[in-house]
Amino acid sequence: MPITELLERNSKLFGDEVALVEINPEVTEVPQVTWKEYELIQPTASAPYRRQITWSVFDEKANRVANLLLQRGIRKGQKVAILLMNCLDWLPIYFGILKTGAIAVPLNFRYTAKEIDYCVKLADVDVLFFGPEFIGRVEDIAADLGKDRILFFVGRGCPSFAESAMDAAANCSSHAPRVLIEDTDDAAIYYSSGTTGFPKAILLDHTALMQSARMEAKHHETTHDDVFLCIPPLYHTGAKMHWFGSLYTGSRAVILKGNTPRAILDAVSWEKCTIVWLLVPWAQDILAAIERGDIKLEEYQLSQWRLMHIGAQPVPPSLIRHWLQYFPHHKYDTNYGLSESTGPGCVHLGMENVHKVGAIGVPGYGWKCKIVDENDQPVQQGEVGELCVKGPGVMKCYYHDEKATSEVLKDGWLHTGDMAKQDEDGFIFLVDRKKDVIISGGENLYPVQIEDFLNSCPKVHDVAVIGLPDPRLGEIAAAIIQVKEGMTCTEEEINQFCLDLPRYKRPRKIIFADVPRNPTGKIEKPKLRKIYCGVRLVEAQNNG
Repeated sequence: MPITELLERNSKLFGDEVALVEINPEVTEVPQVTWKEYELIQPTASAPYRRQITWSVFDEKANRVANLLLQRGIRKGQKVAILLMNCLDWLPIYFGILKTGAIAVPLNFRYTAKEIDYCVKLADVDVLFFGPEFIGRVEDIAADLGKDRILFFVGRGCPSFAESAMDAAANCSSHAPRVLIEDTDDAAIYYSSGTTGFPKAILLDHTALMQSARMEAKHHETTHDDVFLCIPPLYHTGAKMHWFGSLYTGSRAVILKGNTPRAILDAVSWEKCTIVWLLVPWAQDILAAIERGDIKLEEYQLSQWRLMHIGAQPVPPSLIRHWLQYFPHHKYDTNYGLSESTGPGCVHLGMENVHKVGAIGVPGYGWKCKIVDENDQPVQQGEVGELCVKGPGVMKCYYHDEKATSEVLKDGWLHTGDMAKQDEDGFIFLVDRKKDVIISGGENLYPVQIEDFLNSCPKVHDVAVIGLPDPRLGEIAAAIIQVKEGMTCTEEEINQFCLDLPRYKRPRKIIFADVPRNPTGKIEKPKLRKIYCGVRLVEAQNNG
């Protein structure tokens, strides 16, 4: 069934129950409170740092958005973009778009005006919803965009070049529009990370969205009594598809605007959250804050928190071992996926397999996996090859890009571009991105393996390993190391620590600097290569 039917079902079954809560800890005019004080004043929808809506209000808001779009001539198959920071309006707008049979097109909130313009035009967008944070960027391109598109502003103080979405929707019916939507109808276009240039448009249908909802609920045993804490950006498949577990079970979710250790633990305490999806940097920050004494766990109400899971990037095994020292009662899961596979879960570790930490896991619910060589032939167990996945969540195509589609979709198998291997128990271990492999003196070096090792160093907060040009070896491994706050570290200490690595895997250059990550937690290696590869190339040329 279409994903929209889950919202309508929840409105009927759980109409008066809270569906979504928004917490903004950055609102400074409201006094900060402890979780015990917070418990005494909840529930409330009036405090500016906390808003909530029920399932019935959620559905009504989505219906008003849908009827507004239908009034403006939007029909099945047309595209409507969303450019919003995480907020309580995000998901009702998303579902309002889907209820018309139109295709939702979430946009990355980090996009520049040029990237917004590119993505809107690539997806043939007819309507753009945008928030106050983007007024400047949208204004820069409004003269061009507004010629053929409707610009709806979400928030207070609507700019002159747009219409107020909320004012317009308020006059529309709150009843569901009569639009027939099939499982195979196109539902959404998500954009790739754009690590090889401008992002590609990934087209998904309702079958794919429903697969992710069922899978999330199954993988994490989500029940109607769970409370999910959603921190990552909703424009990304990761956050959205993990929240789909809440949608599938009609359970409450909390949208947190902020990712500091204190903000996360406050939200878990205040809202009695049971499931939290973290990115690696946030988990690292929490552990560092505990070790520094900035966070005292006994000051929080955390006993109900049953599951912490991580995805979107390789997870250092040392991080999870460290985490379980402080949170021994937690279940843990790793989720692997791509936007091309409707987000996380096509491979997952499984909560019962914490003894296999370090693996990304086994094929997820409804999925098949294989690891192939350059000729698309399966490799022997234990050998490294490219991971391919197949299942009901595979994208339909890259929109308007047949060539790119044919390169990654072959006989229903999605070629992920990730290098992996499988152990004797059938668990898949991610080795690295195909394009990130470093070839040094004829040896293949996989940065993730070196990163995992360096992450176990007590002084290392974060690390990225990239290849730098070298006149003799072709490339060498360079480690960009972000030292833990309040600590100092030298190149000699890192080199000494690396003596436990095979000689050919040891980084030949150590750089102490911050490790940049995108909003979904992935290391921005293209940015690092741009910064450091040019410097190294000049050095190599001079030495030559």
